[in-house]
Amino acid sequence: MPHDANAPQLRTLLLTDLCDSTNLVESLGDSRAAVVFRDHDRLVLELQQRWRGRLIDRSDGLLLLFERPLDGLGFALDYRRGLDALGQAHRIGPLLARAGLHVGEVLIWRNSEEAVSAGAKPVEVEGLAKPFAARLMQLARPGQILLSSVAEPLVRRSARELGERGEALQWRTHGRWHFKGVPEVQEVHEVGEPGFAPLRMPRGDAKARREMPLWRRPAALVAEVVLVAGLVVGGWFITRPEPAIAFSERDWVVVGDLRNLTGQTVLDDSLEQAFRISLEQSRYVNVLSDLKVRQTLAQMRLDPDGSNLDRNLASQVALRDGARAVILPSVAEVNNNLQFSVEIIDPKTQATIYSEKASGKGIDSLLDSIDQVAGNLRGKLGEAIASIEQQAAPLPQATTSELDALRAYALAETSIIQGRFDEAKGLYVSALQIDPSFARAHLGLAMLAWALDDFDAARRHVMDAARVRDTLPPRDRLQVDAWQVETSPAGGSLAQWLTLAKLYPDHFGAQSNASWHLMVENRFSEALPHALAASVTQAPRRAYSLVHVARIYTAQGRPNDALEILDQASMAGGAPARSARAEALALLGRREEAVRLLGEVKPEDSAFLWMFAQQGLASLALEEGNPERAIRIAEQIRDRSSLMPDRFHRHFRLVSLVILSAAGKPADPEELEKLAREFRAVLADENMVARHEEMFRFSMLIYLAQRDGRTEFAARNLRWLEPESTKLRNRLVDKLLTVVRANQMRLEGRSNDGANLLRPQLDGSEFVQARVVMRELKRASGSSRDVLEQEDWLRAHRGQALAEVAITQLMQPLNVADVAAAGESAAATKSH
Repeated sequence: MPHDANAPQLRTLLLTDLCDSTNLVESLGDSRAAVVFRDHDRLVLELQQRWRGRLIDRSDGLLLLFERPLDGLGFALDYRRGLDALGQAHRIGPLLARAGLHVGEVLIWRNSEEAVSAGAKPVEVEGLAKPFAARLMQLARPGQILLSSVAEPLVRRSARELGERGEALQWRTHGRWHFKGVPEVQEVHEVGEPGFAPLRMPRGDAKARREMPLWRRPAALVAEVVLVAGLVVGGWFITRPEPAIAFSERDWVVVGDLRNLTGQTVLDDSLEQAFRISLEQSRYVNVLSDLKVRQTLAQMRLDPDGSNLDRNLASQVALRDGARAVILPSVAEVNNNLQFSVEIIDPKTQATIYSEKASGKGIDSLLDSIDQVAGNLRGKLGEAIASIEQQAAPLPQATTSELDALRAYALAETSIIQGRFDEAKGLYVSALQIDPSFARAHLGLAMLAWALDDFDAARRHVMDAARVRDTLPPRDRLQVDAWQVETSPAGGSLAQWLTLAKLYPDHFGAQSNASWHLMVENRFSEALPHALAASVTQAPRRAYSLVHVARIYTAQGRPNDALEILDQASMAGGAPARSARAEALALLGRREEAVRLLGEVKPEDSAFLWMFAQQGLASLALEEGNPERAIRIAEQIRDRSSLMPDRFHRHFRLVSLVILSAAGKPADPEELEKLAREFRAVLADENMVARHEEMFRFSMLIYLAQRDGRTEFAARNLRWLEPESTKLRNRLVDKLLTVVRANQMRLEGRSNDGANLLRPQLDGSEFVQARVVMRELKRASGSSRDVLEQEDWLRAHRGQALAEVAITQLMQPLNVADVAAAGESAAATKSH
């Protein structure tokens, strides 16, 4: 049957518009602009031939037809890159175009020669697909490529033909839009290459507006506000409806297991994870974590993996963990639409208080439905609409538009909870293979690598997450910021964790990390509120934060309080707490119990924990005046460290030297020189993760040499280290180096200068060794009264001597020995 030339034909339409072209001509002038546009035309011609496009119309913009959707995408991507290169070549800044890609039926006909000679185009194209593609193009931001819901799956399926370039493409869904002149609501998508795509929600206008709930539409609100303004002013507090559950800011909810009635298994884990993430954007509603729910189920003697968190069981968990409401999500197919709905349950009565639901066409509509349901739910629980809008980020933007990627991520999170780290890593990687711009998956890999001491991998994944930081909601952006600093060479992420903890008080990771970094700086009183905030009942890893609390109490001279807290940590389970308990026992004078406790740690259990326990045993030996035992322990630590990776080998060799120095045995000069060379070698890499920790250790090595009287060694290595520390700018390193510099001044006969340098540091957060050096500076100056003042301080801070945590309590043996010596000095003074 012959083809009907007048029949509609299915084609891929690409419309583009060169942004600010008029201003470009005005700024460049006619001659220079003509050169730019000639190069632009060459670019278009080259791309048209490469991607088999048919140019129908052009002015400031282009209308092209393609047989295959992939060819239209290839043209749009290369055009975006080509414009960027063109702008750089002519030194006129970025050249950007907006683009709309659609697949639809059009009528195509050729004009007569007479019409063409009179000014008509050779080929005409008409049909509804053309104005719709134009609407898409007009909606796009500069540099943005928008696709219709018809074009997106066709392009996405064939994108693999682009090879690695296709795998790296970033995809976003921007929800449903009403276009002027287009009868049905249309789904809008975006595609682009990393570094080129805006990946941001388009801005609507009079010809295009995003579909929103009525309460979010400004036009509707204006009429409502005018109508009820008088009533609001006069009686708002009287008539304001309260939520059916007396829900307050920062109350907790338990999310039950998703009921999936569709039969599509990809929705099982992905939608529940998506709903959690959407709720977690709130600073008003707190969601009990999966890990905490599993812990509670275990305490109820139920199998966390085999238990269905239904209405009854979720209500029991809520009552145990102090949650105010239970939320039961479900997804079902209703009237050919996919419907996501939730029930809000009062855990006391298990009655349904109210429900929310939203529907859409196809599986791609579900994330928008979840956003809508979560927003409405937060409002019903009492959260202000302004707060919801401010903190809202569309789920495809906050997570991923790929449900398969979201499911892999959800399964990875479960594997982390279950301790199956290799499995979790594989699942995170799978999520990123589906969507390389999935920031949460990058962050998951980063935290997993950090926990496994693979610092370089952790930093790589954090940087990957940082590249798409601006697509994330505020809470996730702050977390990425904190991890960027945490994994940097300089470290020092305290400010970032404090900000996150302040804005989201129930972000337990932020509170715990803030408390730890404050403890590292000896700011124990400031650390305590954060440690307590991270150790409430709802915190899944509260045992670790309770150990923080115990160490703070020990440092503050409150050992009984510390032991009481450690009993709570033991009941919560999971955190290594032997050393913290031994320190509290030692402070109470129960040294034998402390020694027995640390002696129970075996090297076959954990080489690192055994080494750390041996360090504690050496400190206890020094405190009781048994340097010979401490020396034997130091030698064991040195010998066994040879079996560990280089970083740990270097650290524990340094620990052995610290113990030897505290025991009064000078270090071997060759060992000092060898370690110094190793530190300089690793510190030569200015980009190494946690470089500040190695710099702290090197500073400690120099300090040991000073204590042994090796002035020339100390001066030489200090000259090398000081410029490096200036470039790094880490407060912990600066703090120790100030002590080392002051001590070097003492060795060089400038005790007054050393005292003046060190004095500002004695602000309540000083290291114990700062007071030791100040005592020696005053002794060298002949001020016996000031020497006694420093010794009084040392005796009063025995708890701090045990509990200082900087760089795995590296200074503890010195602290304990020096405090014990101060006590002996006081006793000798009294006897005379």
